[in-house]
Amino acid sequence: MSALLDLHGRPLRNLRVSVTDRCNLRCAYCMPEEEYRWLPREDVLRFGELSAIVDAFCLLGVDKVRITGGEPLLRRELERFVEQLARRPALKDLALTTNGLLLAQQAPALAAAGLHRVTVSLDTLREPVFEQLTRRKGLADVLAGIDAAVRHWPGRVKLDTVVMRGVNDGEIEPLLEFARERRVELRYIEYMDVGGATQWSMEQVVPRAELLERLAQRFGPIEPLHEDSSAPAERFRLREGTVFGVIASTTAPFCGKCDRSRLTADGTWYLCLYARLGLNLKALLRGGASTEQIAERIRAVWTGRSDRGAEERLAERERGPLLDAQKLREDPRLEMHTRGG
Repeated sequence: MSALLDLHGRPLRNLRVSVTDRCNLRCAYCMPEEEYRWLPREDVLRFGELSAIVDAFCLLGVDKVRITGGEPLLRRELERFVEQLARRPALKDLALTTNGLLLAQQAPALAAAGLHRVTVSLDTLREPVFEQLTRRKGLADVLAGIDAAVRHWPGRVKLDTVVMRGVNDGEIEPLLEFARERRVELRYIEYMDVGGATQWSMEQVVPRAELLERLAQRFGPIEPLHEDSSAPAERFRLREGTVFGVIASTTAPFCGKCDRSRLTADGTWYLCLYARLGLNLKALLRGGASTEQIAERIRAVWTGRSDRGAEERLAERERGPLLDAQKLREDPRLEMHTRGG
């Protein structure tokens, strides 16, 4: 099948599917406010409905799906949904992003259901910093979840670290050592200004260049891995072989090769993390549209896609948070924890 291209020649390949907007943490870079407006439960798609929409995307060439939230492990019987997707021959890659709190308990069932790989958020190795960042306790549970992931998906586990100056930037080097000991790939993520990042400022961003300089001072020469990939992370290798990544979405956006789109738990499809408006696929599905009819609507929208949100934000002279708390309360679909980051 020839790839379905947008106006910039970017293929439709990679779909992030949120199964819930709920989360059991309150991370400062994602959910810093005290109160949130949640999606009505009756609007949240059932697993069968989500699978039907995924089928429509598969008809158009999507072969990678990542299950997200909120925190996806809060969705009951998630392994049933994983099993449904794992049976789709068109899907070459089925992944999950989680905060890890519930992963130790659920890893066996998810692995048995056919989940291919896992990414765990790990922003600190220190309990006081964990509580400062997440406003919850639970670092030990996250670390146990990582160990369980390594057992069930050997060689297929990644760790994501959002680096914030003045918060966890003192752990850049220890976190890489932690990942190296467990033979998992760590990806440093620049603090982004999207969704719920209502307290974002450029001063808190630790840019890619600074990250690499610090790591070179600690670990020695760093070799860039030149890969032909649409993945958001630039990958690097230490002299002894450890590979890590940097996602520089804030200072060096990857809009030009972005093949990602996002489906919220209530069936709204967003073509860009910065987009204000999305397409209501739930209305089509519950209105009786067939898989083929939904696919044709997706086709029409994707072929008209021109989004380059991160690049447009980079070009702004005065840059603060993308959205204030009031706008997020008015439309919870704009939240990072709803779109699945």
